[in-house]
Parts: sequence; C-alpha cells; structure tokens
Amino acid sequence: MPKFSIFIGLRYVGARQRNLLVAFLSRVSMMGLIVGVGMLIVVLSIMNGFDKELREKILSLLPQASIYHREGIDDWQSLKVQVERNPQVLAASPFVELRALVGVGNRAEPVAIYGVEPTAEQQVSDIGQYLTADALNHLSSVSAGAPAEPSIILGASIAQTIGATTGDSVMVVVPNSLNAKAPPSVVYAQVIAILLTHTEVDAKLALMPLQQAQQLTSSGRVTGLRLKLDDLFQAQNILWHVVTDLGRGYYGTSWLSTHGNLYHAIHMSKRLVALLMSLIVGIAAFNVVSTLIMVVVEKQGAIAILRTLGATTGEIMTVFIVQGAVIGIVGALLGVVLGVCLSLIVGDVLTLIEWVFNTQFLTSDVYPLTYLPINILWQDIAQVVMTAIGLCLLATLYPAWKASQVNPASALRYE
Repeated sequence: MPKFSIFIGLRYVGARQRNLLVAFLSRVSMMGLIVGVGMLIVVLSIMNGFDKELREKILSLLPQASIYHREGIDDWQSLKVQVERNPQVLAASPFVELRALVGVGNRAEPVAIYGVEPTAEQQVSDIGQYLTADALNHLSSVSAGAPAEPSIILGASIAQTIGATTGDSVMVVVPNSLNAKAPPSVVYAQVIAILLTHTEVDAKLALMPLQQAQQLTSSGRVTGLRLKLDDLFQAQNILWHVVTDLGRGYYGTSWLSTHGNLYHAIHMSKRLVALLMSLIVGIAAFNVVSTLIMVVVEKQGAIAILRTLGATTGEIMTVFIVQGAVIGIVGALLGVVLGVCLSLIVGDVLTLIEWVFNTQFLTSDVYPLTYLPINILWQDIAQVVMTAIGLCLLATLYPAWKASQVNPASALRYE
C-alpha cells in the first residue's frame, strides 16, 4: 500500500485540476518557490563574489600587514632578513608611505603614494599582474641606482580625475611631516603607467620608486616593511609575534584594521540577505499549505473511497506528502537553473545597462569594486535546495493530517 500511496500522490501532482482556483494556487506556489530559490542563489553568488575579490584581489595589492618604526627605518635590508625568519612570514618588502597631492593644471587629487622596491614588492603583492613589463623595468632600473627623472604610477581613477595620461608630467606636493610650518616638497614626476585594477585601489594609490620617494620624506628613511603572511585570518597574531621579537620602537598594522570592517560587513550582509531571501522561499513553500488544503476539500470523496478500501491514516498522509515533496523538488531544481543562469549573466547585464545609460553604478571612490563579482558555490546551492525541499515537506504535514481525518461516511453522504 505505501507504493500505491506514492503512485496516487504522483498522479495527482500531474493531473489537470478541475477547480480553477486550485490550479491557480498550485501554479502560484510553484512560481513563488522557483523565483525565491533563484533570487537567493543570485544574491549569495554576488556576496560570495565580493568576499572572494576582497581576499584575492584587493588584499593582494594592499598590505596584509605592515611593520613601522617610530623614527623610520635606516637599514631595511637587515630588518627584512630578520622578519623573514618567522616561518609564518612568506616575504617582506620595504615601502615609503607619503600623503600627497598630485595635480595637472588646476586639478588636484589627494593620494597615498607608496615608494616600492619592485623586486621585493612582487614577492608580497600581485602588482606585476597590473603593470606592463616596461613600467616594471623602469622601476627596477631606478631601484638599481640608474639616474632618472622622477616618475610615478597613478591609479586609473586618480588619473581620470586630474586628466593625466601616460607620458604626462604631474606635480607632486608632499607636506613636511616633522614640521607643519616648513614648506612642502614639490617635484614634477612623469606618469610612466596607469594602474587599472577595477578596485578601490584605483582611486587612492600611486607608486614611485623607493629611492625617489625617500627623497620626498622629511627624514629620508624607509617608512616600514610590508608583509605577506601564510594565513590572512591570523594576521593580528602573527604581527604581534613579529613586532615583539623586534623590540622597542616597532609597531604594526594589519588588513583587519584597514579592511576588517568591510570584510565583516560583507559576511553580515550575506547572512542578513540570505535570511531575508530564505523567508521569501519559506513564504512560497508555505503557499503549498493553501494549495493542498484546497485539494483535500476537493478530493474528499476520493479520500473517503480510499479509506473504505482499507487505506490507513499513514497511507493517506503519504499521498499528500508526496505531492508537497514533488512541488518542492521541482520548484527548487527549476529555481537552481534560474538562479545559476541569472548569476552567469547579471554582471554583463549591469555592464550593458551602464553602457546604455552612460553611467556607472559601482565607482571605486564609494565601493571596493567597480564591477559586479560573481562566485557560484555549489555548497550554497545544495543548502538552498535542501532548505526549500525541507520547508515544502514541513508545509505538507497539516494538510496531510487533515486529509487523514476525513470521515468516509460524512464525505460519501452526498456523493
């Protein structure tokens, strides 16, 4: 009899409903489930994309951790060797950090200029992926001591704001950090490359050769060392051990203090949005309740006949549980197809809309990325599917119980 109950449940799922209201509610509950599951997958894929790009792109360019000395660093080479003795530090690179203004004509923009040593810098960041070989060779030749005109690499958004292109000369103004009343350092630097990463880096970062940046500082010393770590999420602990070993005068910061809030905000937003969309899936799933209750009312005569033929309470319940399970499975699977397809094209659709309306929704001065990242995780999809099916099964329990309580004598009295 259980097999017979499953067969009847499957038969009624595909049967054409004579009651138009029941047919309408059935389609609405199915469509609500498909749309809810699809939208939940799209939202999760976007949030996963932001998470991935933050870890793999932004943090591959900005410091994972940095070590400073209160008076600056004279001998960075020996300090680099000492720091790299820590097995959790994969590489270290010197840098000079300057807060400056860069401008062309009457347009200027505040920037963070980093003086870098290109060979060591490529060991701690992926900067080489975004610069041409000529730009890297120029930085390397200056670092090797070859005389050269002051040069600078500008982020794409900075260059666009001040109207600078490769080959232009820009004015660089660096205030005196030791004496506010002292005149600033002013040089004219040639733009040797434009840094385009499609991240917030484009709006605030500029690069110079290490030696040229040192000449613009008040002390003429290296600001600190950038570190690449073997575990991003242990950055604070690793940094504490490194700084403790170096002794007095040294201190450090990690990406958790500069971008930790953004990372936690992404994860919090993912949880909240997932909860909201799950509620939408839940509402769609519990539409199954009204659909099945209408079916129970319509099929009371058939239920009564099954009871007179010897069907038990459990077997009657199985019929309606099967119907709800099929609605959940089919709706969830179609929702997965919809969600994956939308996730694959939503970035291109956004780009097309921006092109049509000549605007940009994601700008690097507001958002960490200038494009919509997508990262489809199949474990998230599996969790969404199981949740949707589970809610549909839960929604069938009350209608199935009501069906099992139908009194054959009362139901067949007017048949």
